[in-house]
Order: sequence, then structure tokens, then C-alpha cells
Amino acid sequence: MKSGRFRELLAAPGPFASIYFEHSPDTQDAGTPLDLKWRALRAELDEQGADESVTAEIEQAVLDVRPPIGRSGRAVVACATGVVLNEHLLRPTADTVVRVSELPYIVPILEHGFEQPNYLLAVVDHTGAEITAHVNGTLRSETVDGGGYPVHKAAGAATAGYGDPQLRTDEAARKNARAVADRVSELVDDTAFDTVFVVGEVRSRSDLLAALPDRVGERAVPLQVGARHGGRGFGEIQRAIEALFSRRRLSAIDAAAERFTVEVGRGSGLAAEGLDAVCSALRQGTVDTLIIGDIDGATVVADKGLTTVAPTASLLSEQGAAPAKRLRADEALPLLAISVGASLVRTDERIAPADGIAAVLRYAPPV
Repeated sequence: MKSGRFRELLAAPGPFASIYFEHSPDTQDAGTPLDLKWRALRAELDEQGADESVTAEIEQAVLDVRPPIGRSGRAVVACATGVVLNEHLLRPTADTVVRVSELPYIVPILEHGFEQPNYLLAVVDHTGAEITAHVNGTLRSETVDGGGYPVHKAAGAATAGYGDPQLRTDEAARKNARAVADRVSELVDDTAFDTVFVVGEVRSRSDLLAALPDRVGERAVPLQVGARHGGRGFGEIQRAIEALFSRRRLSAIDAAAERFTVEVGRGSGLAAEGLDAVCSALRQGTVDTLIIGDIDGATVVADKGLTTVAPTASLLSEQGAAPAKRLRADEALPLLAISVGASLVRTDERIAPADGIAAVLRYAPPV
């Protein structure tokens, strides 16, 4: 998962409250169970000493949200300045998690969240399209009417050659597709969308894909989930989009695990594992991808500004830094990885690195 989406955490002041819980509309009155869950979450926040203002911000984030589609989880991370992260998860965590600590806890997002880069959704038919831009978690929609008519051949029309009704309707549909393609291209050029999803009946999808310039067409992904005005809800389309991003995330985990295994086997110096080696790589800014496994309750020692970390106070002192605080490794190491622009991966049974932590490096550190 790219760390850019978490960079706001670097400037946010601690302490943080991080909560993870199941948020599924499993009853007709979804508000009632959510309200009960919130009471339990609030009690735990109070017990751990969360500031009342932070708790109030989290309450608003938890209760004032559109119910998800199907079984899912929720993640909310807040600090004194307000809610920093608030999103649905593909799956809920195994158990409810409530933490009040100096640093934010984001590992469950790496494991159960889905990364949705900026994308466009074009739901097309022979008259035009409904285009929705997904930018930084917000949606903006518009309708494009290509202006080409007629788009239906009149019943009983059968004039051959010049003036053939079928030729006129085909050209009108292509004109409309070109208008949609022009608008989609403008939006992609303006915002650099990573992906353009295309939904609609086969002919309309094909016409639009053919009309897109190569620079946009290479980002286009057709989704076979129904046609415009065909009764398919946005929820079905959203599930298809989330499924694709989930597959991409799993592919990224596979790629990171494979690259780590290869580099370890080669002895190239481009892989690190264990708390000592990974802390050293983070200090040197050489981490390209941080791989988080089962860290359990491991801790690290950091200086006052959290610029240097080590497994022990003596190792930190050897780096010329004064030990100032002991932190949970599963909170401190991801935050340091974000600060050096590294990607973050929550691994599973694919690899089991020493101390539950590993990294793929940008370059081998000097000996």
C-alpha cells in the first residue's frame, strides 16, 4: 500500500485514538447495533484515557456515515485536531481494537483496507454517459450527452444504401462515444486518474474504448456489471471496483514477498529482516517496502523527535541518539516508513520474517 495516503499522520499531534470494529448492516435497523457498539467503544476509550474532545470527534465519525454494503469493518483514527482516518475495511478485524497511544495504529488498514487511487467511472450507452470522478475519497458526477441522434432505428425502416437508418444510428452512436471519450480524456489529463472504469452494454463499451486515445485507453478497465439505466445499482458497480483493487493489493503482497525472498536468496543486501536490521534501514532511509508480519508486542526505543529508533536503548545510543521513549513497534515502524516514502505491506503466511518485520531496500547500505 502506498504510504502517501497516510502522510497526514506525520503532522498530526499525538496522542491518538485508533479504533477498529465490525460495521455490517446485519439487521433492518442498522443504527441500533451500531449505537450499541459505539457505547462499548466509548467505554473502552474512556478507560484508556482518551480526551473527551477526541472521543466526540470519533463518535461523530462512527455514527454519521452511510451504512456499508455487506459485511465490512470500520477504521477510525483521531487526534486532538480531529479525525485523521475514517474508512470502511474490506473485512472486519478478528476482534474489536481500541488503542489510545502516542502514535497512530494503522496495521489493520494495511491488512483489511483497500487502496482506492483516484479513478473515473464512465457508465455509458448509445446517447452518452454518466461520469463519476473519485478523487481523494470524494465523488463528483456529471452527465455527457453526445448530441448524436437518432440512436434507435425506427420500427419498419428498411431503406438501403444512402440514408440507411442503420447507418445513421451507428454514426450517431459513434459520435456520442467520441464526445464521451473527449470528456474522459480531458478529466484524465487534468487529474491523472490511475484507472478509468467503463460500464455499459457491450456495443457502447466497445465504441468508447475504441474512441479513447492510447494514453487513456491503457488505463481503461471494462466492467461487465450491467448497462446504463439497466437497473444495476451503484453498489454492484462499487463492489466490482473494490474487488479489482483487492486483487491488485494481493498481487502487490505477492510481489513484495517474492522480491524479498529472491533478494534474501541472492544475498544482494537489498533485503532486511528483524528489528535491528529494519530499524537500521529506516534510519538510513533505504526502505522501499516495509513488510509487516506478526510483530506481537515488540517495542522499540526512539529519540525525542522520533527520527531514530532501535530495538534497545544501548543500540540507540550507539547511533548517537538519546533514548527518550519506548514505543510499540507496530506503531513506530510504519510511521517511520511513511516518513521515508516507503510502501507498506501486511504479509500473511507467504513469508515469516525474523521478529515479524522485514523490508525490501532501495539500495544496499554501505558496509
